[in-house]
Amino acid sequence: MNIRSSKIWMAALCVSLTSAEQNAPKIPGQALDGNPVHEAYVFAHMKHNDYGRLYYSVSLDGLHWRELNGGKRISDEYKGHPNICRGHDGRYYLVGNDNDQDLNIKFWVSDDLIEWELYSSVTPELQKTAGYEHARNAIGAPKLFFDDVSFRYVLTWHTPHQHGVPEADESYWASQRTLYLTSKELKKFDKFPQRLFLWDMATTDAFICWQGNAYFAILKDERYPSLDCPTGKTIRLCHSDSPLGPWSKLSVPISPNFREAATLIPSPDGKVWYLYYEQYPGVSYGLSVAADLKGPWFQPSGNTHFADWDKYSLPPAVRHGCMLPIRRSEYSTLVEKFGIAGK
Repeated sequence: MNIRSSKIWMAALCVSLTSAEQNAPKIPGQALDGNPVHEAYVFAHMKHNDYGRLYYSVSLDGLHWRELNGGKRISDEYKGHPNICRGHDGRYYLVGNDNDQDLNIKFWVSDDLIEWELYSSVTPELQKTAGYEHARNAIGAPKLFFDDVSFRYVLTWHTPHQHGVPEADESYWASQRTLYLTSKELKKFDKFPQRLFLWDMATTDAFICWQGNAYFAILKDERYPSLDCPTGKTIRLCHSDSPLGPWSKLSVPISPNFREAATLIPSPDGKVWYLYYEQYPGVSYGLSVAADLKGPWFQPSGNTHFADWDKYSLPPAVRHGCMLPIRRSEYSTLVEKFGIAGK
């Protein structure tokens, strides 16, 4: 084959691939009848060049996201890994701490996701937790779940039970375990934290959700990947009859290696789950899709910034955060207040 014919063949192949991708099945879960169960979504996140601060992106289909406020912060007061839940009184509650060395976990409250007011705080007594008597004082990525059944909050985070320096020692991350406190109204908490999982393995970024008649915990397997530990640095899940466990055996990975900061939303038609996670450090976001949290899961093509291949897309430089469904009226209010990219 000569050079000219080779170029023609390659061009034809590219056209064929593009055509095939355009005709490929769409990501399931969209409300094709125009009557979505979930009308819109907000993504509260940080950015690669402004780590630990609050930004918003929004979506109408849970797949294509656009940043609000011209890419500027939503709040100058908030610090943390943004995590929001709808609470006991129907309002939104946001949790965070200044950094991993800040032991004071703070809560903000809002009626509309626009104005946030400091609500309360708690400083967990880490050394009272079994196995943490000599632990390094550190609290990573606190997250909040409100259980409608028991009408209580479960606050989770990760803490290393051994001393170490994150920048220099993988053993620091290998010693991470997930701890929790519970509270009725985020004013009074348990006397001391407890371990959420009984397995003796590193876990981070854990959050709790509900499906059907079971609780699920979605987490990062924080062990380092190797031939002896192929599941390291992947997103996995387990289930339980209680938000506090005991938990089932962990699932197989539902993401590739070196993924973290997972967040979960139901699809517009309410029949499918969209699980997003970050390929770190700040490279891109991936997506796994399933009709049931127990699987099977698949990963669609997207967020490549090649429109012919992208079945989903996020603004560049978005990092750790939390997605949640909102009403269309709330979406419109956010867009009216902050403005949306391209409008």
